[in-house]
Amino acid sequence: MAPSATQTLLSPAELSYIHHSLSLSPPIRPDGRSPTEFRPLFAETDILPNTNGSARVCFADGSEAIAGVKAEVERSIARPGLDISADDDGEEERHGENAWVEMSIEIPGHRDDDALPVFLAAMLTEALLADSELKDRLWINRRFHWKLYIDILLLSPPSSYPLPLLSLTTHLSLLSTHLPALISDPADDPLFNDDWHSATPLYPPSSSTPPVTLLVTTIGETILLDPTPEELAVADAVLALSVAAPLPSKAKKGKGNPQARLLAIRTLDPPSRLTPLGTTAGPTEGAPPRTGMAWAPPQGGLKRELLSRVIKAVVAPGGGAEEVLAGLAGVVA
Repeated sequence: MAPSATQTLLSPAELSYIHHSLSLSPPIRPDGRSPTEFRPLFAETDILPNTNGSARVCFADGSEAIAGVKAEVERSIARPGLDISADDDGEEERHGENAWVEMSIEIPGHRDDDALPVFLAAMLTEALLADSELKDRLWINRRFHWKLYIDILLLSPPSSYPLPLLSLTTHLSLLSTHLPALISDPADDPLFNDDWHSATPLYPPSSSTPPVTLLVTTIGETILLDPTPEELAVADAVLALSVAAPLPSKAKKGKGNPQARLLAIRTLDPPSRLTPLGTTAGPTEGAPPRTGMAWAPPQGGLKRELLSRVIKAVVAPGGGAEEVLAGLAGVVA
């Protein structure tokens, strides 16, 4: 589990007040949002000229990140005993490898080998590789492939977990990524078209889209999407859900709006575990434990029934994932 980037400095009385407000039905969030509403953001693509794809995302709290994607042709390593089958048309099936995607994250005040950037890069890479379509798209032929280098830079010091910001920036940079069009025979050494206007998108409009990773917190029975630092400071549990849009083939066959695909889920250590214990007055003699406390850090885990509700709130039709993915699609369109 990655450590919290910074600790929100709130008194026990403030923590107790925020926790009580978020435990109400409906909850009262510090910024007035509904439980499943995402924070407003500004996003743009194609900001770096010397990359295959790039994006910049700014949240309303001032946090900002940019991402660039570079693609290079590499020779594939021969795998002894690997059987490359062909489909009914005689074309070789595409089988990508995890090593074809490499990601690095730079965070102000952190070394490249610190726990936070390494953990965040591992989580984002895990989500990308969980959807095997990305690495299969990098296949050129049995001897050559594309290798993607995804570099992410967090321009502002992180005030809380920067995972959603970095994930949305990566998503948009991949959506804007184009690869040179192949003009040689698929079985020969690759030769590409020099005209950038003829480049093919890594994710065509009629195909699936890259995944996004969203943070969800639970406070009692309340489920909150995209928590603020103040909400993370009183959270009972924090979950990172990596989701992707439904496959176009399933969307056409099914009736109504299909739900988003859940690719990965992780629990994070909430910053609330590090908050100080506060008491209203001295403990009464003979009173049960934790009586008279203004604030006590949460203990324990997450019940299965509440976990099921969290997943449903994110991936169900009309849920948080559908709203976020639809908004990101409008940036590239």
